Amino acid sequence: MLSCLIIDDEELARLLLTSYVDKLDFLALKGSFENPLDAISTLKETTIDVVFLDIQMPQLKGTDFAKLIPATTKIIFTTAYSEYALEGFELSALDYLLKPISFERFLKAVHKVQDSSVSEAPKTITVKSGYDLHKLQLETITHIESASEYVVFYTDAKKIMSHQSLKSLEKTLNATQFMRVHRSYIINKNKITGLKDKYLLLDTIKIPVSESYYEAVKKLF
Repeated sequence: MLSCLIIDDEELARLLLTSYVDKLDFLALKGSFENPLDAISTLKETTIDVVFLDIQMPQLKGTDFAKLIPATTKIIFTTAYSEYALEGFELSALDYLLKPISFERFLKAVHKVQDSSVSEAPKTITVKSGYDLHKLQLETITHIESASEYVVFYTDAKKIMSHQSLKSLEKTLNATQFMRVHRSYIINKNKITGLKDKYLLLDTIKIPVSESYYEAVKKLF
């Protein structure tokens, strides 16, 4: 899931981008603002993955406001004026959308955010088990199971028990690779080989899928 903001002084532009965001279940709109200054508190209090930012606004130019946005947040500029493109890319914008913006072009820009998020994601996780620390390659983890106050990491070669919760791991693990499918299970999406009845198949491993997660799991296929 990618969190986003829309900042544009034109109401029709905000409504159009909002309708595009609503079409994508991996985008979560955290705010839509006419005045960029109104978005500052949201950027400070909430982790935002991408901002769709208009350049030509009466209150404050988008290229000036971009300098206030955290470096970890991607910027996609939106404008009706192509002459601002160079200035936008000089500010390390991920993409530049020229109005009127089609959904296909919007989707292409969002995919760039997804690709950059995956490339920047950590490849390993450090797990404490008793007095020992284990550095696990994320790609080797098949699934993680809750066991009372502990969780068990199942990898291709071994399993490791650690004193923590699935809820805390949900916030730590990359959502593009891992997914909660049951109150007791998180699975590695890349290990899925099938779905049979209400069970996910990870090769020979069967993982139950809760009713509340079933529709989201089906979308993976």
